[in-house]
Order: sequence, then C-alpha cells, then structure tokens
Amino acid sequence: MEETGQTVQETQKVQAEQTGENGKNVGMPECETMELIMESRSENEEFARVVAAVFASRLDPTLEELDDIKTAVSEAVTNAVIHGYRGQEGKIYLSATAWEKEQLLSVTVRDEGVGIRDVEQAMEPMFTTCPEDGRSGMGFSFMEAFMDRVEVVSAPGKGTSVTMKKKIGR
Repeated sequence: MEETGQTVQETQKVQAEQTGENGKNVGMPECETMELIMESRSENEEFARVVAAVFASRLDPTLEELDDIKTAVSEAVTNAVIHGYRGQEGKIYLSATAWEKEQLLSVTVRDEGVGIRDVEQAMEPMFTTCPEDGRSGMGFSFMEAFMDRVEVVSAPGKGTSVTMKKKIGR
C-alpha cells in the first residue's frame, strides 16, 4: 500500500540530518510526532479521540478546533473498526505530526483490513457498505467538514490510510 506520510523513524532521521550545531533544524520546519497502535475495538475510538486532542493541544487550538479534530479522528477510527476489519481482530495505527511554526496538524488513521474498492464512491455522502447496521454513510463527509484536507489511500485486501490535516488558529 502506498504510504501517505513519513513514519516517525523517517521523520527523525531527516531531522537528525538537518540539525545544525545549535541543535535546531536547518531548512525544515520543526515538528513533533507521535504514533499509537491499538486493537480494532470500538472502545478505542474514544481513546484515539483523547490522544489526538491532547497531542493537538501543543498547537494551542480553540475548543472548537479540538472538537473538530476529535470528531474527525473518531469517524476515521470507527470506519477502520467497522468497515476495515468488519468486526474481526486487527490493529489500528494512529499517527500525528504537529508543525508549531506553521500551526499545522496532520493525523493519519491506518488499518490493514479489507480496503476500499472504490474510494471516490466511498467518500460520497450517504454511501455505506453496512446499511443493515444503521450506518449513515457520513463518516468521510464529517472528516472533510471538520478538517482542511482529507486524503484516502486504499487497496482491496491491503487496508486503508486516511490522512487529515488542519491549520490551527486561522
């Protein structure tokens, strides 16, 4: 599967290569990263929301911005649990990067589940693969409404990666 961003190790390697004598990064924005791996259980949706909000707090967001981030992360994790793994066991990977100078937050939720056959169709409002479960099909619409940019990369049988970006303090 094509990756939508750097891993923490790749980011740290680039940062180390770009560090000057004073310990500051040269030629690239300073950023902080975090990664979390959790079981694909519905109770972990709330955990992921809180972790993302606490991590985002380093950018001093408003309460409304924090609520937007929490809602988007909640939708992405819920999609991974329900659609990605279809109730089966698996891992959900949450990673985030905060660029303080740019006041930019990037959050990625990734699974190794069934994948999405047609991403464009899946992102249409009201589209759901689980209508029998009372799903509204609004997950991606909410992510797009609450974040500035949403990128979905997926392949059948290989999982899905959803990267969401938000500029803080517009």
